Amino acid sequence: MADVTQEFMYELMKRIHADIGELKLAQQETKAELVNMRGTMVAMQSDIHNMYGMLYRLDDRVARIEKRLDLREFTEGHSPYNPDA
Repeated sequence: MADVTQEFMYELMKRIHADIGELKLAQQETKAELVNMRGTMVAMQSDIHNMYGMLYRLDDRVARIEKRLDLREFTEGHSPYNPDA
């Protein structure tokens, strides 16, 4: 009877060992997916940072254009542009 119990325990331990192996594989796959998601998020953050830089440069250019237009309107000696006129 002791041999049967030991044999049963051995089979049970083999199944537990196989299940743990499957869990380790699933954990590795999940970890790889998280690393990929982190890479995607870093790329998105970089893209957003680049867009903010472009918007800042465009804002600066628009401010310079507005400044030039205001200066030009004052030097020409006429009233500012009125779309209704």
